[in-house]
This record gives sequence, C-alpha cells and structure tokens, in this order.
Amino acid sequence: VVRGTQETWGCENQAAIFSPWFVQGVPPVDGILSKECCPELVSPDGQNLGVCGQTASRGSCQDLTVPDIPHNPEYPFTNVDDRERWPNKFFNRTCVCEGNFWGYNCGECRYGWAGESCDQPAPPVLRKNIKNCTVEERRRFVDALDQAKRTVHPDYIRGKEHWLGLLGPNGTEPQVANVTIYNLFVWMHYYAVRDTLLGPGQPFKAIDFAHEGPAYNTWHRMHLLWLEREMQKMLGDETFALHYWDWAVGGTECDVCTDDMMGARHPLNPTALSTGSPFSRWQSVCMSLDDYNRLVTLCNGTDEGPIFRNPGGNVDRPAVRVLPRPEDVGRCLDLPEYDRFNWTRIAGGSFRNSLEGYSNPQGQYHPDIRSLHNLAHLFLNGTGGITHASANDPIFVLLHSYSDAIFDAWLRLQNSSSQTGYPEEGAPIDHNLNNTMVPFMPVIRNADVFQLSEDLGYAYDVLPQMVRSMRGQGLAEPSWRLPVEILGPAARTNVLTALQPLQPGGRDAVRARRQQLLHLHLKHPRQLQLFRTQLQLQQHPKLHL
Repeated sequence: VVRGTQETWGCENQAAIFSPWFVQGVPPVDGILSKECCPELVSPDGQNLGVCGQTASRGSCQDLTVPDIPHNPEYPFTNVDDRERWPNKFFNRTCVCEGNFWGYNCGECRYGWAGESCDQPAPPVLRKNIKNCTVEERRRFVDALDQAKRTVHPDYIRGKEHWLGLLGPNGTEPQVANVTIYNLFVWMHYYAVRDTLLGPGQPFKAIDFAHEGPAYNTWHRMHLLWLEREMQKMLGDETFALHYWDWAVGGTECDVCTDDMMGARHPLNPTALSTGSPFSRWQSVCMSLDDYNRLVTLCNGTDEGPIFRNPGGNVDRPAVRVLPRPEDVGRCLDLPEYDRFNWTRIAGGSFRNSLEGYSNPQGQYHPDIRSLHNLAHLFLNGTGGITHASANDPIFVLLHSYSDAIFDAWLRLQNSSSQTGYPEEGAPIDHNLNNTMVPFMPVIRNADVFQLSEDLGYAYDVLPQMVRSMRGQGLAEPSWRLPVEILGPAARTNVLTALQPLQPGGRDAVRARRQQLLHLHLKHPRQLQLFRTQLQLQQHPKLHL
C-alpha cells in the first residue's frame, strides 16, 4: 500500500485490518507470517523515532501476553475462531507503550491524556443531547459523519477473506482493500457479532463478542471512543465529540429523525430516508450474513443497498412500536449489581442485562422482553434493528452514546468503580473482565474502560436520573447537570474533576473538593452561584456528601 510517497506495508490484525507498517521493502506476507506488528514511529517533523518510538522512550516491541482465561462451556471449540484470545491468531509481538503513550506504534496518548509526553489530563470533550445542539452544531456533526463515510482511512486496510484464505489461493497475495473510516466502524461491529465459521453453511451462532454478556457496555464504549478519536484526527479538531439521542422519551415518534439530524422519512416511501438528508445517499455494507456463512468468508465491503428505517412501523410486533420511558431508565439505574450469573441474556437482577434490554428495567428476565437499548434498536424497524448490520445507520452512534451515558450514570450513582459483579471468568467468550476486546488494536481489556467517562477524555452534558424504587418512594434523583455553556475548557476541566463521585469515608476529601469548587477562578459572580447550586444538587447519600 502506498501512502503518499512512502511505501508502507501493513500489520494485519485479527479483525482483518491492516495497520500501517513503516518498514520499507518488507512484503506484507512476511509481516503476516511473522505474527509481528511493531511499526516504526515517524514524528510530525519527519524524525524517525525507531520501532514503537523506542528511541524516544515511548514503547518497545515485545511478546504479547493475552490472559489465558478458559472459554465458557457454551463455546465448545478451541483454535477454530480467529477471534479466540484476541489477537493471538494474528499477532504475538506488538508495540507495548510506556506510561500513557498509546497506539499501534505508540504515536498517540491514551484516552483521557494529552500533552507532548502524554502526562497531562485531557480536557474532556462534551457529548451533548443532539436535540439541544444549535443548528450549526447539528450541521457540523452531520457533515462530519458524512465525511467519515467518504474518507478512506489513512492507517487501516480491511481484509476481504476469512483468515484461512487471507493470503490468497497461492499464499502470496494478501486479500485486502481500502476502507473508509465509518465503514471500518461498521465492519468492526459486524466482525465482533458474526458467527463462527465451521464450514460451508455450518455457522456456530451461539457466539457474540459484543452483546449478551458483561462486555456489552465496555465493548460499545470502546467502539465509540475509537470512532470519536478517528473523526477528531480526520477533522484536525481535538474538541470534536459524538452526540447522543435520548431515546427514553416514550411515544411512537423518532424525534431525531429529521433532515437536520439523522434523516427524515421519505414522503413517498415510508422505509426510505428523505433526499434532504445526506444519509439517504449512504450505502450499507456487511448486510448478507447468511451468504458469508454459506461461502465461509467475511464481509468484503461491497455496497449492499441504502439504509432503510421505519420508526414505530412494525405492525407485527406492537411491543416494539413505543420507545422506552424515562422511568424505565431510572429503574434500571436502581439495580446495584453490574451483572449476575450466568452473565448472559438470561441473567436476572443485572444492570447490564436490563440496559442491554433482555430483562425489564427492574431486572426481571423473560424471553419475550425487549427493553431499553434493544427496544430502541427494534423501534427503528430497519437497518438499525439488524444486529450485525445496525451500525450502518448513523443513528447507531447517537443511540449507543446514550446507552453509554446510562452506563456512566450507573457508575456514579452506584459508586461501582470496584467492578463489583463483573466476572473474571465464567462469562461468555471474551466477556470476562480481563479479556482483550475484539477487534481493537492495540489490545485493550474490558477492565480498561470500566471507569468514569472523564478518565477516558469525555463527559456528558446531562446524565440520566435514578428512581428510588428500592426505597418505595418512586422519586427521581436530581440529574447530574453541568452548566457547560458558560465554561471555558480550563474551568470545565476543574469542575468535572471537582464533581467526580467520591469514594466512601472521605470527609476531608469532601471538604477539599468543596473548596476546590468554590475557589474556581470564574469571571462572573453568576457563574460561581451556579456552581454552588450544582454542588447542592450533588448532596445525596450515594455520593456521601
């Protein structure tokens, strides 16, 4: 693959994605066969910093250690699926970055960190309710998504064949192709969801690396983080943030399905998008799962038709024609345990399973239930309701950003940074706490993103509310609100730090944090009063204030 004037060969990762390999003259076949992905890092001014940035003490090429966690008995195979013990089927040596350096070549900072040495907390980017965005903010967001759909990714290349056929029939011709930023986002979701290929027309379907288990929240959080950063790089704007759709409004209308947001309904075709939206021109990829299974191959990125959507229009399933309600989210937030045995779609009393939508908001499982996240997808009644293909519809980004906001609210309200209820083994394949998530490179564990959003470099303008149903009061907790419109980046960073939930038993820390908040150097008395009011809203038992 030629990038500009420099010939760069790719390191092929298990998601069949090639990362650029800045070693001139080394054929990609050798890179695949060696199972090593340790590219050289070149600084913006053209200085060669060595393999993995080693001469700048950013990282080094090392053997990759993947936790040897037993597969759940529900997955009875070994060495059959190329996603097992990710990414060992493709790599056993990669760049291991020092400190907060990050990336396939240690050329970036970890999420939540910034600065030349990646040693400064990054000011969180702000994800907003798209309904509350200005006309200009909406236009910019829609245009950025459309640009990502059309922009070929400068670093990654997509594999076109199953791993056994990746080098072609003669073993010397890698089956790869360019891919756009957004289509790679779609491809990642498909790849994590797809069936295990046992032979022609013999898929093993009881497998999903991103759903129906504890990793539902952590996998989709990482998926969004990946897209957000890739779009920031595409735009040259580190402040760009993904927005969200608050789908917990009840009713039968999609209030973001307008041409200035996610695309209105076509006036003559109820399942098509209005031509006034750029999304009406988008082509879906990775739709034909049955064909891929029959041919024992992967999605090859071929355009497979436009997005279709008919919100609330599924007359055969009345239960999915109405969106979740605000109180449904509140009751889900009231569940104190992140997940429960057997950590699958049938787990009862599980916050994760209720949010994912296989249990009702109170945590009771029934095979016919589809609530919260699942209900929002099925309500769309189109591309967005087909699991392996749902990311084709850009409303997926907003839908999952709100699901992530609920997850973030739960972490705060339940004070659960201890990861209570997240199993270290026994969960479905790749869903345990220390499993590495498919198909992300460099490798990242579920545990690495089980933390507050600000620690990962982003925040929400408003977090959902909690219902005190367990106390029988039926009252909503105050929502976590931040008057972000009046803040500059530095003040916002200080306030977000000041308002983070406290660990139990910290009276001195409470006093210190109050002082930190009240002594912010804000320019106007009204701003100081707003933050005093905000602090009062934080005084509830869950935060020990």
